[in-house]
Amino acid sequence: MRRRAIRIQVWVNNDENIRLQTNAKKTGLSREAYIRALINGYVPKSLPPPDYYAMMRQLHAIGNNLNQLAVKAHTTGHLEQAAFQEEADRLRRAVQQIQQAVTEPERRSELPGEHASGQPP
Repeated sequence: MRRRAIRIQVWVNNDENIRLQTNAKKTGLSREAYIRALINGYVPKSLPPPDYYAMMRQLHAIGNNLNQLAVKAHTTGHLEQAAFQEEADRLRRAVQQIQQAVTEPERRSELPGEHASGQPP
């Protein structure tokens, strides 16, 4: 059974179709998924550039190295654990912020005739 039982057909001109196709392609979404996101009050973000994934792999590798150093330092007692943990937490937060900034859709501003709840008046 379909989750969406209502079909809506919309006619667009050539320019609108090109914009829709272009914008949807930039996000990696289908036209339908792109339109549903807009209807639900979100503007999907463009796919991250290819080097984003390489940067994320590097950051994760750094995090793994820090973790290995922490284990070694804990066994030998040659590293201040609190300072190291603080740096590891900063790295984790930075990775999360990068992922969020690049991949999460943004809430769009109110449309004319809508209240902050997104519902018509």
